[in-house]
Amino acid sequence: MTGPKQMGAHERNAIPDGKTPLGRVRGLGSAGHGGEHWIKERVSSAALLLLGTWFLVSLLLLPDFDQSTLTAWLSGPFGFVPMALFTYLCFEHSLEGVKVVVDDYQGDEGGRMTWHIVSLFLHVGAGAFALFALARIAFGA
Repeated sequence: MTGPKQMGAHERNAIPDGKTPLGRVRGLGSAGHGGEHWIKERVSSAALLLLGTWFLVSLLLLPDFDQSTLTAWLSGPFGFVPMALFTYLCFEHSLEGVKVVVDDYQGDEGGRMTWHIVSLFLHVGAGAFALFALARIAFGA
């Protein structure tokens, strides 16, 4: 017959919190945070799908693709606002995707932080230029 089970140091020092092991980890990913990033990617993907469909249909309905027609289309609220949202979401979605790639393939924490900062500056800068160009087309030079 064996005696009572020996407790390890981590078991003796643990304070019971009333949660099961599953309850302690529910909502936590492998990196220690929940599925907010995953949901954000899926929502932005759905929005990009809708806005991309709008963009293609809108272009197909235009009578011509010359500069004056496109400028007139982007000058209206039903051209400019969805296009600005589409532009913003493209850069936001791209930034989130690059973060995942960096997290998956960059080994050390310092390198990850550096790549995240570089990626953020590049995405924000390029997005700002794209929105500026769109506003300049829509509102005139």
